[in-house]
Amino acid sequence: MRFVLEYERGMQTMTELCKAYQITRETGYYWVRRYEQGGLEALQDRDRAPRRHPNQTAEAVEQAVLALRRVHMNWGPRKLKRVLERAQPQRCWPAVSTLGALLAREGLVVARKKRRRAPPYREPFAGADAANRVWCADFKGWFRTADGERIDPLTISDAYSRYLLRCQCVEKADGPAVRAIFESAFREYGLPQAIRTDNGVPFASRALAGLSRLAVWWIKLGIVPERIAAGHPEQNGRHERMHRTLKQETASPPARNRRAQQRAFDRFRREYNEERPHEALGLETPSTVYTASGREYPVRLAEPEYGSAFLVRRVRQCGQFHWQGESVFLSETLAGEPLGLLPIDERFYTVYFALYPIARFDSCKREILALPKSKKDFLRTGAGEGEVSPSPAPHPLETPEPEVSGMCPV
Repeated sequence: MRFVLEYERGMQTMTELCKAYQITRETGYYWVRRYEQGGLEALQDRDRAPRRHPNQTAEAVEQAVLALRRVHMNWGPRKLKRVLERAQPQRCWPAVSTLGALLAREGLVVARKKRRRAPPYREPFAGADAANRVWCADFKGWFRTADGERIDPLTISDAYSRYLLRCQCVEKADGPAVRAIFESAFREYGLPQAIRTDNGVPFASRALAGLSRLAVWWIKLGIVPERIAAGHPEQNGRHERMHRTLKQETASPPARNRRAQQRAFDRFRREYNEERPHEALGLETPSTVYTASGREYPVRLAEPEYGSAFLVRRVRQCGQFHWQGESVFLSETLAGEPLGLLPIDERFYTVYFALYPIARFDSCKREILALPKSKKDFLRTGAGEGEVSPSPAPHPLETPEPEVSGMCPV
């Protein structure tokens, strides 16, 4: 500043001033030009940071990422990048770590509280290796809309592709309402080989072998009703994980009424199937992986058939069947259905419904017994003291098939 002011007085030449201040003439003229362009303020130190960073993300790219994140606050960097690449493949998008740093910098990341978790369930389920091998079904925990109405959403998904087949509010969580939704899904997508549920109503009951009328209908359609072990929702973990996303997207907060809540479910289902990438599918969407079943829903429901080795009895409406002039109570759940009784010996029979053993029958005492887990259990609960009954013969209609689940189908 002193140099420039002395130069302005004209008392000394540029050469003399530069020699006095021990600078070159080029430097002297540089500062004079700065002063002439901006006055004394131009002589202040300037920011020496580079105007452009070669690795800096373009502002347009950042704004596109942030705009998509604000629409889908529950999507992470991997899903965001996948959707952006799908929408604009010609643009070079940053790495996932860069997107994560951008979201954190903009305050769009909420840290989750770390919880101590139990060791994972080590018994894997077999069979979910193709579309329609296993469908998963459950009721998302009920909640109330803003007007106080209770919402019970029934969800059905394909275990292999994670495709959400149904997400539907039901007026009442009972067998007829649930059957209507499943029938609609069967007509649209065909029949699966198995359906995995928990032990709640209407999927199961306290009747013989835990069968419900819904499970009986599935068996007649050739579908294996799988049930997870009580208190182990992790055995249906894929479906439960979807429920967490469903709650975040549609029930926090809930809609103003039932109709608005169903519209929210429909939007979620479309987005979940067609837009949201799934990491377990290699960041593909469920709709690109899922294909409809080749087993069509039958026009007429066929009754179970039994071979010549069986004694066939039909269950009456009161839940009893006829045996040598007497009535034996079995279960009202199987009312109107034919049963197959396969002889074990002269006294004991294995009771079958379709291809599934559901009970033991003691023809002497006219009693229905639970299926034993082993021969020792059978001797303790079925035969009298000192009586030994042989193990049952194999089902004559059974054929070796790939195992669908590690659990008992009923």
